[in-house]
Amino acid sequence: MKYALIGCGRISPNHIAAAKNNNLDIVAICDIIPENMEDKALKFKLGSDTRRYTDYKEMIEKENPDLVAVCTESGKHAEITLYCIEHGCSCIIEKPIALSIKDADAIIAASIRNNVKVCACHQNRFNKSIQKIREAIDMNRFGKLFYGTAHIRWCRDHEYYDRAPWRGTWEQDGGALMNQCIHNIDLLRWMMGSEIIEVVGMTDKLSHDYIEAEDLGLAIVRFKNGSYGVIEGTTNVYPKNLEETLYIFGEKGTVKAGGQSVNVIEEWRFSDLLDDPEEVKARFHENPPNVYGYGHTPLYADMINAINTDRQPYVTAMDGKKALELVLAIYKSAAEGCSVKFPLSDCSTTDFIGRFD
Repeated sequence: MKYALIGCGRISPNHIAAAKNNNLDIVAICDIIPENMEDKALKFKLGSDTRRYTDYKEMIEKENPDLVAVCTESGKHAEITLYCIEHGCSCIIEKPIALSIKDADAIIAASIRNNVKVCACHQNRFNKSIQKIREAIDMNRFGKLFYGTAHIRWCRDHEYYDRAPWRGTWEQDGGALMNQCIHNIDLLRWMMGSEIIEVVGMTDKLSHDYIEAEDLGLAIVRFKNGSYGVIEGTTNVYPKNLEETLYIFGEKGTVKAGGQSVNVIEEWRFSDLLDDPEEVKARFHENPPNVYGYGHTPLYADMINAINTDRQPYVTAMDGKKALELVLAIYKSAAEGCSVKFPLSDCSTTDFIGRFD
């Protein structure tokens, strides 16, 4: 299967490694900065058989890849993905899938129209810990779900934003919730029943006066199944990342996933006593070198299988839209000072330009 990568920045090594781990034919890589490509080519020993391009349109037309990973700044995801889809390429899109509801809908519609697969890269769904919790949800081991909480307590300093000027801008990124927290926000919505009635949110910019968007976001979510969600996300933790945790509370079960990126089960309590909590904690424990975890390789394996067997990937474009929708709803609630009802009509990060001026 011919594979190409668009965008050779911070997250691209995870995608190249996943492509190599799944024996994809990496025919080309693309970046507007040639040094970025050469750095990754050297690191992963990509020879002359992997062509380099600074224009993604030229690359798509010349290479005709089967699968493309879109790993550019968030504000370019939709434009690039739509071009790839219209040229018959299936796509893995780094989070967030887009920065507006309109663009997310366009990606979904185009993928159906062109009969290609689109996967939103929420790789933490493949964490061993998360898969085990999802199994308990599907087996109804929690009984009635009461509420879940997602905490993302991380640090992003001036150097992080200086390395890529698009970060923290409303046009190309958004703030802590959209960039750093959307993975755990996706997990919370997925676990708690997905369909939402309303959300109430507050956001602020407390310490990053050199970015446009928020560095703190807080929200309460009301789900259609009667459960609730609590979201706390920040990039203000001193002096480094502290934790990312997900709690699920039900009438018959309590679970906590923690660690750097919800890759460790720290609490496992169920009334049915189907398994030994200490054994579960030991078996479903991962210790990745960074917050990106180990999920890209299984996500790629699933996407390849989805293309080969003509089924939807485990994480669909619609899943990507739902995570985006929740973040945008929090932004809208915070900006307007009221609850936001679902489904969310067209909304974009650019609607909030000037929010903290």
